[in-house]
Amino acid sequence: MSAESVLFDAPGPKARLRHNVLTGVGVVLVLVIAWLVYGKMSETGQLESYLWTPYFTDPAVWTSYILPGLWATLKAAAISMVLAGVFGIAFGMGRLSESRPVRWVCSVVVEFFRSVPVLLMMVFFFFGFFARSTWLPSDLAPLAAVVLGLTLYNGSVIAELVRSGVHSLPKGQSEAGLSVGLTPSQTLRSIQLPQALRAMLPALIGQLVVVLKDTALGTIVLYPELLTQGGRTLGSAYANVIPAYIVVALIFIVINYSLTKVAGFVETWMKRRRRGGSSTTNAMPGAPGGTGAMPSSGIGGKNVQNLDPAGAGGGQLG
Repeated sequence: MSAESVLFDAPGPKARLRHNVLTGVGVVLVLVIAWLVYGKMSETGQLESYLWTPYFTDPAVWTSYILPGLWATLKAAAISMVLAGVFGIAFGMGRLSESRPVRWVCSVVVEFFRSVPVLLMMVFFFFGFFARSTWLPSDLAPLAAVVLGLTLYNGSVIAELVRSGVHSLPKGQSEAGLSVGLTPSQTLRSIQLPQALRAMLPALIGQLVVVLKDTALGTIVLYPELLTQGGRTLGSAYANVIPAYIVVALIFIVINYSLTKVAGFVETWMKRRRRGGSSTTNAMPGAPGGTGAMPSSGIGGKNVQNLDPAGAGGGQLG
């Protein structure tokens, strides 16, 4: 039985009618809002063709502004997600450690960086460390600030995902590891953590959407990401600020929607795999539909055909 059928009853005729009416009202409201936005933009001249023509006639719009900004965004997001994954697994396991000092330190670190806004961390690292450093090239300082801020925040979120994923596993998983002689830390690493990572894979892909969106905060530390290059800089160069930001928003929507669909596909695939694994049962040998005959047991070196004297055929001790 699916979770939906357990949590929610199937809607009846009145409920379906009510849902259809509310859906229709929602669609009408969206169309009205879109019409008002269109009218306002038309009044202010934001729909003039010369504002949108550069996107179709001038290759420099893409090669000098949008594509470099998109590359910078994807690069920062990819580096941050890899480092956040390492940070999250390490501190997530630390929060599950047997050592109380380790748990306490990891909990303080995770809760602290989950509470601090990402923008504040970027500004702090950029102006406090990287902008004035002599060992880091000036063109890498904004990237370092963006990556460090995203890594610490999203790594703390992933650490909580790891902890909750391990706690969501059946208790028998840890008991099975302990019963074969593994220590609690070995059980965590070899049995519980791999299962938790598989279970939280859709959530990790969803977290990538958050990382990708938050790279836009790098504009405050002069990082040339998509919002800066494709929005502010391009809008200033071609005097079409509103169209430039609209195009950037559409690019973000397409990328994030694609990642969301990937997360949904992975979640569906994992559910089907679990259902397939649970429906595959091995029949007991000798049982109806089983393979092979029931192995006979021996008592005193003799086979036992049937120990029930009342059984069919009057079985006897051989």
